[in-house]
Amino acid sequence: ATMFGAEMGARIIAVDVSTERLKMATDSGAWATVDASNDDAPEQIKELTQGDGVDASLEAAGLAVTRVAAVESTRIFGRTCLVGEGGEVTYQPTPHIIHRHLTLMGSWTFSTFGLAEAARFTAERNVPLGSVITSRSTIEEAAQAYEEFSSGAPGKFVINWD
Repeated sequence: ATMFGAEMGARIIAVDVSTERLKMATDSGAWATVDASNDDAPEQIKELTQGDGVDASLEAAGLAVTRVAAVESTRIFGRTCLVGEGGEVTYQPTPHIIHRHLTLMGSWTFSTFGLAEAARFTAERNVPLGSVITSRSTIEEAAQAYEEFSSGAPGKFVINWD
């Protein structure tokens, strides 16, 4: 998301608690990063945006705290997209959404058309997706690789089938 947004001209503010993932975000084109380990990400984001908040936010962790922070970090008349799976969250509809005219949406997967469009975009603009691959595994080692990445390891892993 950071690479694609930066390639489209957006000023990306990446938020994480992992210094490794924040460095990866910077290397992927993030304009700024926010270390959310002290739970004040919305305040840090508002400081970076002169008090306005971001035009659009994308929440990918699926945690209640990050879902609320994404909403609280988005400006009035902004958009928040939730893609992180799992968990539950409680919003206060009036201050979080209604009075701020916030558009809240979810996205789970691409259509085949969307996947083809993303592949074309990646190829045409030479988006360096390979730089986020931090580990490769054989199919025989896949269970160990999944365990490693489910613990929060940065980057993405690829299973080699040959």
